[in-house]
Formats: sequence, C-alpha cells, structure tokens
Amino acid sequence: MKRITFLLTLLVIAIAVSAEVKYVFYFIGDGMGSNQVLGAEMYQSALMGQPLGRVQTLMTTFPYSGSASSYSKSNGITDSAAAGTCLATGSKTTNGTLGLDGEGKELTTIAEELKQKGWGIGIMTTVAIDHATPAAFYAHVPNRDEYYKVGMQLTESSFDFFGGAGFHHPQGKNDDEPENLYRLAEKKGYTVAHGYEEAIKSAQSAERLIMVQANDDQGAQHGSNLPYAIDRKEGDLTLAQIVSTAIPFLKDRYDRFFMMVEGGMIDYACHGDDAATAFGEVWDMDEAMQVAYKFYLEHPEETLIVVTADHETGGLALGNSDYTLHLDMIQHQQCSAWVLSDLFTQLFKENKKPSWEQVKQIYREQLGFWDTVEISAKEEQKLKEYYKAACNKKGKDTKTMYKTINSLGEAGIALLNEKAHIGWTTRAHSAHAVPIFSIGPNAELFSGWHDNTEIAPTILKAVQ
Repeated sequence: MKRITFLLTLLVIAIAVSAEVKYVFYFIGDGMGSNQVLGAEMYQSALMGQPLGRVQTLMTTFPYSGSASSYSKSNGITDSAAAGTCLATGSKTTNGTLGLDGEGKELTTIAEELKQKGWGIGIMTTVAIDHATPAAFYAHVPNRDEYYKVGMQLTESSFDFFGGAGFHHPQGKNDDEPENLYRLAEKKGYTVAHGYEEAIKSAQSAERLIMVQANDDQGAQHGSNLPYAIDRKEGDLTLAQIVSTAIPFLKDRYDRFFMMVEGGMIDYACHGDDAATAFGEVWDMDEAMQVAYKFYLEHPEETLIVVTADHETGGLALGNSDYTLHLDMIQHQQCSAWVLSDLFTQLFKENKKPSWEQVKQIYREQLGFWDTVEISAKEEQKLKEYYKAACNKKGKDTKTMYKTINSLGEAGIALLNEKAHIGWTTRAHSAHAVPIFSIGPNAELFSGWHDNTEIAPTILKAVQ
C-alpha cells in the first residue's frame, strides 16, 4: 500500500512539471512583507467605506500562495544584494555581495542560465537598473556599491531588455572609469530610449533596448528612482509602461522569455516609515502585474507568474494601541515623506524664520491636518516644538537609507501614521517572512513554506 502511494505521489509530481512553460514573470516587491500587502488592501477597503474588508490586489487572488524566509549567509537580517542574489541563483551569500557566494565564487543566475538556453531576458524596476535587486540577475561583484562596475557588466550581459530609472553613476567616479555607461551600452548594441513614447518607437527596430525615464526640463538624467506613485506627474514613466513595452519586444524576438520585475520603491518608502507611500507602491506594482496577467490570460497554458519579496522593510505593524485601525486617515496624505520634507526645506530657504501659520499651511495641504484630520492642542504643541527647533536651526534631520528627511516632515508623517494606528519597529530591514503568490502551469510548486534558496531552482524546475 505504501509503495502504491509513493508511486502515485511520483506520478503527481511528474504531471505537475509536465506543462511546457514558455513565459515567466518573476515579480519581486523589494521590502514587501505580508503586512505591506495586507495593509495596502485594507487601506483601499477603508477608502471604499469597508473598514473591516479587503479590496484584494491581483497577487492575493492567485490560486497558490506560500511564505519564504529571507536571512542571508552572514546575517539574520539580509540586505537587498544578498537577498537578490539568493532569489536569482538559489544560493545564499553575505550581505552586500552580488552574484558571488560567500567565498567569492561566481554564481550563475536564473536569467543567465535561461539566456544560454535561448530565452529572451528582460530586467526591469522602479529604481536604478544597476541597483541591488536587478543587478543580482546579471552582475558579479563583492560590493553592491560598485555601481560603475555593475553597469559595465549590465552592458556585457547580452540581456535583451532593461527598464527603470537609469544608471546610478553613468559617468563613473574614478579616472579609470572614463566611458559614459549610456554610450558604452550603445556600443554594445543597446538602444537607449528616454520615456515611454520614445521607447515604443525604438522598440520597433532596436536589437536590444534600455528604457529609462525621460530627462527633466534641464536635460538632466535621474538614475536613482522613478517618482513614487503618490508624487507622480503626467508624463512620468511607470512600471506598468515598462512591462507593457517589454512583453511585445521580447515575444516578437523569442519563442520564450523570462522577465524579472521589481517594485523597488516599496522598500524606499518603508525605510522612511511612510505607510501611505508604501501602500501606493504595492498597488503600483499590482498595476504592472495586471499587464502581465492580461498576457497570461492570452497564454494560460504557457505562462507562469511568481510574486515574492527579497525581505521586509520597516517592521510594519498594522495596529499600535487598541484593537482598531483607522487606515482611512492616510488618504489625506498628498505626497511622500520625501516631497513633504523638501517642501519644508524650501520654505526655510525662502524665509529664514517662516511663521507657524506658513508651516501649518503645508501640513494642511499635504496631510489634511486641522481641516480633515483632527489635531488636538497637545498634538499641535508637539508639532510646534519641531517648528521652533527648526527656526533655531536645532532641528534634527533623520537620515534614512535613501533620503534625509527633516524633522518637520518626519513629525507630520509619524503623527498621521499614529492616528491610523500603524506602527514601525525599524527604519531598516527585518527578518519577517515574505509572501509568495503564483499562477500558471506548475504554480503549485510554490505553495507552502520555503527558504528563499528554493524559489529560483523551483522556477527552473517549472520550465524544464
């Protein structure tokens, strides 16, 4: 009887991996723990007047789900380089390392392996294309901050499509790094397209494509990140536009393709303990996922979509006092903590000692304080203390991973989060487990509990 059961189990496994997967979408929400997903859904529900409900993201409707640990080889709490390397190769490494194991041996990424087998490869993100997570799929360096070297390896990767904000340091910082990376990429056969419209035109004839955001009004290139969804202006490049450009580009050239799509700004927002902005980034990645899902519906027997995260950021807690949430409060936030901080910085540049009423006006316009969000006398007094310190040049700025936020901006966001009953334990990463969602042939392989070393090998198993 046991032998029959064992043979039946082997038969089920064989059937499970028998489907021919030709298209793989690998979504990675940087910093996206389960509470970032649930918080985004509950926030959207609160906006619709359903305080105890959930308006589901696409990913949580997928038929299979699981969880994964995220620790690295060197630390109980990983950084994005080590986590990205693990998600790209199935091997743990030390924090700060890209594409190398703990002893410095070069690892083969899933993208490199599939490229060798004739697949089209696309790597896209909302941050720089040489940032840790996208770089983990093509770069092999001991230090993630070696941006110029990472960028050079991007141009040498032979991958077909890159999309995101651009290069961090396209010109390089040292005398032995003279070649501008955009020009170097063009010499290697890439067409560089700035903005969505230019990319659509270039995609028709380009052999390989690098799609980055358009230059600003002064012609400057911004390589660090696309704007947050909450700060987005008309004409800003979006992750959904990048994915919608990459799909036909790869499909027209290859019978099979693999795409890694990173929602990188979830992490940035969570480093600033900025819930409204983080939830907006989860939904922004979900919009990009909708583009992939539409393709899946056209090719359901051949398309696999896997969604996960490299780690959780911020130690986000949905609840900080009693048994209530007031996520509807954060709907009044009109900009990210970054932009709010910049508004106060600009105010103090234009006026050495602006009035309290001028400061209050920014809080009113951007956070809804006093007009739509009730502020008690005690809360106003606390905000006023930050104002007085700023006037006396004693305000203490907070340096987060990617942005220094002044005390007035931080105080406003913190108060709004507190009123929503949202808590944070850190401005760094945590060891929280991360979610996995999947749909398509062999998607059941991603169900249950996994170590993050298992995800990339399971994708390869699913496409064999």
